[in-house]
This record gives sequence, C-alpha cells and structure tokens, in this order.
Amino acid sequence: MTPYPIDTNRISWRWWLAVLFFTFALAGLLSGVSLSERSDVVDASFLTKAYYSLGLFVVGGLDLGTPQGGPFIGRVLLWIAYFGAPLLTASAVIDAVLTAVAKRRWRLTRIKDHIVIVGSGDLTTSYLRVLRAHDPTVPVVVVDTNIDSVRELELAESFGVTVMIGDISHEFLLKELRLRRAKRMLMLGSDDFLAFEAASKVLRLYPNLQDNVIIHCASLRFLRAISDTRISKQSIRFNSYNLAAKALVRDSLVDHFIKTIEKDTVVLAGFGLFGQTILEELQKNAPDQIARVLLIDVQAHRRLQIVEEQRRLTTGYEKHVLEGDISHPEVWRKVVDIFDLSIGEPVLILGTGMASNNLRTALWLKDKYPNALVFSRTNDISEFALQIGDEHGIDCISITQLVEENIPLAWLT
Repeated sequence: MTPYPIDTNRISWRWWLAVLFFTFALAGLLSGVSLSERSDVVDASFLTKAYYSLGLFVVGGLDLGTPQGGPFIGRVLLWIAYFGAPLLTASAVIDAVLTAVAKRRWRLTRIKDHIVIVGSGDLTTSYLRVLRAHDPTVPVVVVDTNIDSVRELELAESFGVTVMIGDISHEFLLKELRLRRAKRMLMLGSDDFLAFEAASKVLRLYPNLQDNVIIHCASLRFLRAISDTRISKQSIRFNSYNLAAKALVRDSLVDHFIKTIEKDTVVLAGFGLFGQTILEELQKNAPDQIARVLLIDVQAHRRLQIVEEQRRLTTGYEKHVLEGDISHPEVWRKVVDIFDLSIGEPVLILGTGMASNNLRTALWLKDKYPNALVFSRTNDISEFALQIGDEHGIDCISITQLVEENIPLAWLT
C-alpha cells in the first residue's frame, strides 16, 4: 500500500510563520518593550528574552502579562506574536488530529483486494503471522469493538494492518470497510453467535464474498448444530482445536499405528474440545488400528454424553471412561486395572488446558512406561516444554503451532 502522502508545503509555511512570530516577539522585547507581569524583562539577557519569545507558542502571554512601554513598533510586533504564536500552535494540533483521521479514511477509500479480520485476539495474531510469511503486502484491516492502545500499536507495527474500532454488525462500518472490493473476511472473535450474525448480514449485503467468509466457532456443539443452515453453506467454518487435532492425528498418530503390529491403545487424558476432536479424527483416519480408547476427564461422563448426542462416536473398539483429575495417582492406578500400559506401544495424550499438569504427568508416565508414545499439550509454543520433551522423549505439542502450520493455503491467497 502506498504510504500516506505528506504535504511538505503545509509543513514549510508553518515553519516560516513560527520563525516570523518568534522574530517579532524577540524584536519587540529587544526594542525595550516591557511586560506587565515581567517588568524586569527590559534588563534581562538575550537568552531570557528568547526563552520568553518561545514560551508564547505554549502558553501565549498568560504568565507574562501584556506588552507596555517601549517604542510603538516594538509593541505592535509583540502583540502580533502574542496572537499569532498560540493560534499557530492550536492550528498545528488540530491539523495533526484531522490528518490522523484523514489518513485512515484515505487508506480505506483506496483499499481493494484486502482482507478484513474481525477480532484482535491470539487467533488473529496466528493468522497474521502465517499470512505475512506468505504475502507481506496484502492490505489487511482488523476490526474489534474494543482494542487497547498497546495491542493496536502491536498489530499495526508488527503486521502493517489498519486497525478500526467499531461494531461489525453496523452497516455504516461495513460500508467503510469497502467489502464489495474485499478479497476475504475472517470472523476470529470470541462470540460465536455474533460472528454468525455479522456473517449473515455481510453475505446478504455483499454476495461477492460467498465462500470467502471464514468463521471461527469456539463451540463445536454450536458449530455442528448449524451445519445444515444456509449461512454454513455460504461460508467456511472451523474450530481451532479441530484444526490442531486433525494435524496431530494425520502427521503423528496414523504413521505410529501403521508401524505397530497389534491394534493400539490410546489414552486421552483430557476430553475437552481438543480430546473430543482427536477421538473423532482417530475414528475417521485409523478405525482399524485402534483396539481400545480410555477417556479421562473431571467431567468425562458429561462430555461423552455431549459427543454421543451429536452422534460422533463409532463402534469397533473398546471404550472406557474414567472421571477424575489426570494429575491424581489414583486415576492412573485405575487405568492400570483396566489394561497394562507396559504392553505394546500405547499412545498417551495429556491434553488438558493446564500445561504444567500435562508436562508433569507426562514426565511421570514416560519414566514409568518408556515404551509409550507420550504427548504433552501446551497452548502457545513453549521453549521450556520443548527442551524438557527432548531430554525425556516426550512429544510436546502446541495448539498455536498446530493451527499455524495447518491454516489452509486457500485462506491466504
């Protein structure tokens, strides 16, 4: 995008006026004009008079008083500086504000083939990191209802995007975003319902974006419930945990299952969205390689019922459920009562949202069952966890990294 043009002529005339008013003020004081609040200025040094002359641009003559005495022409020059200097300062401040506003409007007026992202959270950062590695120049506008100044600066400076604060559901803002000329729109906010609400309005007003509106839905249950609706057929929907789980199964687990002779045992320690999507992907991609699956979670039965409600479970393997904290030794004693983890090469996935619990339990399990393939989940990429994993033979997986490595190319072009 072409940088915002700077009006050098506008800058030059202000500088000339500033020099002129300073000269008038200094000349008036040097000619012998006194000030009502600084009568001793007549005998002051040249630097003192120059300092008072510069002060007119900041506070006018409020702390100096009015010109008096001295030659008539000196008082005239000083009065001109008294009015001109603060007016020049005020006009510069006002112009700077208008320029900042006009700069954004100027950019949006010219923008085309751009990408609009709704939401300014971590998922937006992940997408922008991948996008900029693929295309450093494509124009991007990030919109959110509330962005703190530090975050706004980070997005603008790190990724070269235009940041706007506003409600994406308002038609005025949609027009400002020039969506008729946009390439793609991504809904990466935290409110699933509002994301689909805004997407419905966008697709009604701008049908050119059909199949180019990408919606992140944090709730798999909600995402699956509306899978047969018109908005779902006109847009691309995804869940970050689902994207990460697909990558893990495809890139790490399927090959392991193929290598092992016997059917495999899988322990999903943590059955939230990540664990649920791992199980779903295992059923799709390795149904004949799994002998048994053990699910562990503090709300295992309730979450399993939700999955069963959505008819996402298949048969053909043993399914066991344990309710409890994965960091509690009693839970793992119950696991051993069900089947022996020292046999074969079981897959143990510590996938709760507590990275420290995952890593600590993974270390204990790997030490007790060195034959097992152990995975420990973190959200962001962790150098500490990766170092520990390398030292102890644990596969440390990051949700952020799995998502970034598996964003489809079609979302970037």
